Parts: sequence; C-alpha cells; structure tokens
Amino acid sequence: MAFTHGYAANGDLRMYYEVHGHALADQPPLLLIPGGGSTIETSFAGLIPALLAESRQVIAVDEEGHGRTAATGRPLTAEDSAEDVKAVLDALNVNSVDVLGFSAGGHTALTLAMRHPSYVRCLIAASTFVSRDAVADEFWEGMAKATLDDMPEAYKDADRRLNPEPGHLERMFELDRQRILTFSGWPDEDLRRITARTLVLSADRDVVSAEHAVRMSHVIPGARLMIVPGGHGDYLGELAASGGDLRAMRTAVPYLLRFLED
Repeated sequence: MAFTHGYAANGDLRMYYEVHGHALADQPPLLLIPGGGSTIETSFAGLIPALLAESRQVIAVDEEGHGRTAATGRPLTAEDSAEDVKAVLDALNVNSVDVLGFSAGGHTALTLAMRHPSYVRCLIAASTFVSRDAVADEFWEGMAKATLDDMPEAYKDADRRLNPEPGHLERMFELDRQRILTFSGWPDEDLRRITARTLVLSADRDVVSAEHAVRMSHVIPGARLMIVPGGHGDYLGELAASGGDLRAMRTAVPYLLRFLED
C-alpha cells in the first residue's frame, strides 16, 4: 500500500502529514484531523487501515505541538491549524478533500470549511461542538483546574515515545488546555455559510450533549446527524476511548463511507 509523509510550512510552523493509499479519479482524499492531546496514531491507527480496505485515500496530520509537528511560539487555535492544513493540501496539490475532524480537531475542520469552502467537499464533525453551552459548566471548571495528571495515559505514553525531550508533554498539554479555555464558538450566521455536505457525528455518552449535536445539525445547512452508542471517539477506534477494541469502529465505518459516497 502506498505511503508517503512529509512536512508543509505555514510561516514558522511545519505541519507533519501522512498520505496513505493511491489517489482516485472519482473521489477526493479523506483528511483526518486528530483530537486534543492526540496524534495520528492515537486517534486513527485503527481507522486508517479500515478506510484503506475500502479503497479510500487518506491524508492525516498532526496539529501544532502534537506528534511529529513541533510547537512554535504562537497559541494553538483552530484558525491557525486550518491554515496549516491548507498549506499541507497546497503542498500536495490537492484542491478538494473530504474532512473528518475529531473533538478539538473538529474545530479545525469546521474552520477549514468556513474559511476555504472550495477545498472541502464533505465534512464530518465528530464529537465536537460549536458553542460553549454544548458541555456542562463542570467541564469548563474542570478544564480550568486541569493538570497533566488528568491527561489519559495513552496520550502521555504516545507523546513520550515520539518526543522524549523534557517539557514537550507539558507544553502540549498546556497548548490544548488553553485552546479549549479560550474557545468562544461561532455564531449561527457563520455556520450557515458552510457549503460542504456535512455529517454531525456524536455518541450518546459523549462529552458533547446529544441535544447540541441535534442543534448543530439544524444550523449547518443540509447537515445530516448520526448519534451512535458509545463514548468520546470509541466509534472511530480512538485509543483512549476504545482501549484498542475496534468493534464499535467497524460498525460505524460503513455508515461514514455511505455518507461520503452519497
């Protein structure tokens, strides 16, 4: 199976990317954007082979400070990450993708769809949210007090394997924490400008309430809604949520592919 990887520059940031599989004439690549604290491997190690088995070409990225993408001096924001992703697509001469963004990566995916609509054919916003009232007050209180001890061990282990230098894990954690704490959301009028065919995807025991997922699907024009049994990302095979059990992912993938192919 074809595999390439590299870095694309956006100012001082060099975003790491991987390309799995061959380009297809009749459909764009599927771009995967991991969640906070996550890497390509922790979010999508199970999903990528499943997509390749269905003949989908996959592009995956590590956001700033995560995995193989080093941090710069800027804060981590969805806006900057969307421009980093665009730099990857431009470097690969790809002008149309389907995008799946998970959790905080969903903010990047949504921003890419709003800022660069010609690049995004289909959008899957997975376990993500568009306003601060999507989660309970306890979530924000907990995030304000969070320490590295609260990060899932799967994320800590993955980062230490790739980046054993002192302070890297702490920097990544703080980038993610501040990203969420400073998130202000988007007004409905911005979301209504999304032109990509959109699937709002969530789980019934997710961080995000099912009611918020329903509201997102009503605001984004023509959006479809899928709520699956499970937690925050186990239906994608995300490591911290699934613990390596891919049964929920194998159930969900056919529905995701059907949405992309309709």
